[in-house]
Amino acid sequence: MRTPVRLFFALILTVGVAEGQIKTPEGAPIEITSTGETNYEAGLATARDNVAIHVGDTDIYSDFAQYNPKTHEILTEGHVRIYRDISFYIADRAIYNTETKQIRATNMRTAQDPFFVSGEGISEISENGYLVNNGSFTTHDAPVSDFHLRARTMRVYQNDRVIFRNVTFYVGKVPVFWWPYMYQSLDQDFSFNISPAFLTSWGPSLLTQVAFPITDHIKGRLRLDYRGRRGPAIGFESDISYGKGDHSMAKLKTYYIQDQNPLINRTAVSRGSVPTGRYRLGVEDRTNFSDDIYGIADITKLSDAFVMEDFYQNEFRINPVPDNVIALTKTDPFFTLTGIARFQANQFFEQTERLPEVVLDIKRHALFGGPIFYEGETGFADLRREFAKDSDFQNYGAIRLDTFHQLLYPNTYFGWLSFVPRVGFRGTYYDKTRDLGKTIFPQNDDPLVPNFLLPEPTLEAPIKYGSETLRINFNAGAEASFKISRTWEDVQSRAIGLDGLLHVIQPFTNFSYVTSNRSNPASILQFDRFEPSTQLRPIDFPQFTSIDSIDGFTVWRAGVRNRLETRRDDQTITWFELDTFFDVNFDNPYDRSSYSNLFNNIRFSPLPWINFFVESQVPAFDKGFTEVNTTVGVQPTANIQLSVAHRFLNENPFFPSSSLIVVGGYYRLNDNWAVGIQEQYEEKTSTLEQQRYALYRDLTNWVASIGAVVRDNAGKNEYGVLFTFTLKAFPKFGFDLSFDPGSTGAQNQ
Repeated sequence: MRTPVRLFFALILTVGVAEGQIKTPEGAPIEITSTGETNYEAGLATARDNVAIHVGDTDIYSDFAQYNPKTHEILTEGHVRIYRDISFYIADRAIYNTETKQIRATNMRTAQDPFFVSGEGISEISENGYLVNNGSFTTHDAPVSDFHLRARTMRVYQNDRVIFRNVTFYVGKVPVFWWPYMYQSLDQDFSFNISPAFLTSWGPSLLTQVAFPITDHIKGRLRLDYRGRRGPAIGFESDISYGKGDHSMAKLKTYYIQDQNPLINRTAVSRGSVPTGRYRLGVEDRTNFSDDIYGIADITKLSDAFVMEDFYQNEFRINPVPDNVIALTKTDPFFTLTGIARFQANQFFEQTERLPEVVLDIKRHALFGGPIFYEGETGFADLRREFAKDSDFQNYGAIRLDTFHQLLYPNTYFGWLSFVPRVGFRGTYYDKTRDLGKTIFPQNDDPLVPNFLLPEPTLEAPIKYGSETLRINFNAGAEASFKISRTWEDVQSRAIGLDGLLHVIQPFTNFSYVTSNRSNPASILQFDRFEPSTQLRPIDFPQFTSIDSIDGFTVWRAGVRNRLETRRDDQTITWFELDTFFDVNFDNPYDRSSYSNLFNNIRFSPLPWINFFVESQVPAFDKGFTEVNTTVGVQPTANIQLSVAHRFLNENPFFPSSSLIVVGGYYRLNDNWAVGIQEQYEEKTSTLEQQRYALYRDLTNWVASIGAVVRDNAGKNEYGVLFTFTLKAFPKFGFDLSFDPGSTGAQNQ
């Protein structure tokens, strides 16, 4: 039976001590219980066998314990376990000071998630730090760790750092490396990454990255890279949080390489001269000046047009021409006011400069609380289209003042019909135009190519400027939709994930009429201009943003949305959805055919592990092109993932025909092994554009993978070998191969 020994006055009276309750200096009483002999002699409280001690936020368990209230020390021996806050210590013998909360121990182990420390002697040197003699450090939570660091001394500062002296790195029982001194940050923002890489255009390479905190609000990353065919490189990046609540953020990106072979080109696109000193300097910033005023800056300065493609392939695929813009925005429930400065920082890229542009966007709201709604947009811009330096095109510019105002009357009729008529006005002033003179506009036989598109001005055929002009547009139209539904509660099928079925049908229509006082937008200098797309264009303002390409048009868009919903996991989910729509072109300068393609978009998720998507358009009523994009993803078990995607495009006047097939899969063979594959095949050219293969091995505390990639760049093949070796637990240490110093591993490639 456990005997309580409480260091209250009742215990002290049994040995003739004056009344009172023994407490720690912080006023917390000490409670000692045990199943064996207990006594209080010579000012020492002693307990034996299954001893449990509770004081403040600390719990101590041992075979033997002795408390000295004069020195405030608790001596424990035998199977000692100390729990303090979220820390845990195991030792053969330990002394705990209730006043300083310091621990001195021999043959002690401690766990500070996610690392583990043991040593022949451990003593606290500060509130959150302790000294370990002849200690071991690992992140492997196992009786026998796969790896560990063995040091003569370690100074461990919780949630901050570990300082090792005379330290050896072991894999199993095999010593691998020795350092006289080593510093390891325990900050979550600290990481070290080594990436051995091989790419045909790089040669054998080694990419390294050290991420570290500079202050509580500034985090840095230092890059030191070497590429066998390119030479050494250095970079520094920083993430900064500042301002009220640290809600303002800034990112700095720098990189420099002294390229030994800048003319290496593994693509089919020819290049001109490329400098040997190649660099990237980028700044991204968002500053919140107040709750309703913020500014942004996105600036990238590059040495040449190909530095991102050569050394930052991930970013290049997403954003091949970086923007350079600074903006200040004032927000309000009724309006947004934005000032923009966009400029050409890299003269080898084309850019439409806006120096400046100021736009007042008035959000849709009820006028004076009535049934009529108003929305508007007014902007001033000093615009200049700057072509790439040394190109044959001529730059041009103009000042534009644009104002748009629209009234709407949304209402519901008969309790089910939503009907929103609208009427609007737009006026756009240009201080100069393009004098077309006696220009003869050739008629394009393809109805998808607008007749107002002119060749870009060149130095040999420059623009002849005309006088100022004011373009007036009136628009009118209406949107309408309604829903009908029916429920089938008796539709039940576990095989296809049905628990009742709700069918919702929503027909919708949108009619838009726009008139213009100018017969041809070709005389308008093009800045916010017509851009080719396979999708239908917006027919409403202000959603139609190609301001300088506005012409009169009359278009009716009609469609129907079918949605099947069911219950799953106490939620209503969309089991199947089909959107069908098309345009009737009474007068459409952007598509001169009588009818647009017929669009059908399908989203089907019969089970949580199956997804099927199809986005298609076919020339069902008139001339046009065909596009079908299909994606299928399945995960029949937790260990298998498969995906198939097909992009088909045929006879579009702006984009090449394509039949691209992408197949991928991942199979986890067991707890330790997995394989992955991805193939990309272009059927139109019979080209296997990309192949990726990977083999993964879980090494308990590490994850390793080895793989290969082959890319066919229009006849110029590029090869890479992938190897990753990443520590799963903290401290962050990565050992991986990637082709992009900005990536986080080969899987992102």
